[in-house]
Amino acid sequence: MTETPTPEDKTWRVRILDLSGGAEDNIVEEVGGFHDLAHANAFARSYVRDSVERCRVPGASTKDVLTAWFSFGEDAVVLDAEEDGWRSANELDDFAATRATPMERDWRALDPRRLVDEDDDAPFADDDEPPTTH
Repeated sequence: MTETPTPEDKTWRVRILDLSGGAEDNIVEEVGGFHDLAHANAFARSYVRDSVERCRVPGASTKDVLTAWFSFGEDAVVLDAEEDGWRSANELDDFAATRATPMERDWRALDPRRLVDEDDDAPFADDDEPPTTH
C-alpha cells in the first residue's frame, strides 16, 4: 500500500518566467524546497518586486516602469497553489508606482536553496572526534 503525502509533507515550487521571451516557454527556472505556501508566496512576491525595481530608471513614470517590466522583467508563479498562490497582477500597479525598500526586494534571504540545516553546517558528526593538531 502506498502512502499519500499529507499537506504537511508537500513542498512548494515557484516558477520564474522571463517576460522578454528569451527562454523556452518563458521559463527561466523552478525553485523548490518551500515547506509552506506562505514562504513560497513571500519568495515570489519579493522576486517580482526586485524585478520591477531593476526595470525602474530615474524619472520613469509608473507606465514606463510597467512597460519595461513587461518587456524585460521576470514574473514568479507559485505552482499548484491555485487561488491561494500570490499573483503579480494583484500588486503590479502598486509596485510600479512605489519604490521598494531593500528588504522588500531581498528574495535571496527567502530562497530555500540558501537555507542551511544546522546539522549540515556542523564540521563533524556527534560521534566523531574533532580534528587534533600537534
